[in-house]
Amino acid sequence: MRYQLTTPSPLGPVTLLGDDQALYGLWFADQQHFGADYDLTAIPTGSTAPLTLALDWLRAYFDGQAPSPFDLPLQPEVTDFRARVLQGLTQIPYGQTVTYQQFADQLGQPTAVRAVGGAVGHNPLSIVIPCHRVLGRHGELTGYAGGLDRKIVLLTLEGHDAATLTH
Repeated sequence: MRYQLTTPSPLGPVTLLGDDQALYGLWFADQQHFGADYDLTAIPTGSTAPLTLALDWLRAYFDGQAPSPFDLPLQPEVTDFRARVLQGLTQIPYGQTVTYQQFADQLGQPTAVRAVGGAVGHNPLSIVIPCHRVLGRHGELTGYAGGLDRKIVLLTLEGHDAATLTH
């Protein structure tokens, strides 16, 4: 059985979705479009081991540590292509960024930048799968489902100078 849990964070409430086996979703509570994939009115509030692990992971992350997403049992419900993109995102080290083009190149999809960007933008496991580490062609801030202000905070938390982050 799946459960949802909403918890406070320095960037606003975060909703988590999981069962006894894995974490399926993690998004800012005001990101309605991600929650729309699920009938949250039918999913009870509760806790599971993966949700507890995710809460601990988030606390460590917001305390300035660099926890590994591989410590969490993640199960995003996405297409094979999006799963490949999400797996690639987990390879971007804490504190580092890449451009969408560099990321598409790393995935072996250099001509599919828009498709890769679309998959990055539909990341159902925000923060844990670090889509905020992907920047525009010239290193500028572009798109983040949680909002550019949050993207700036996340990158700053990871050691970037907020003054150098442009949009």
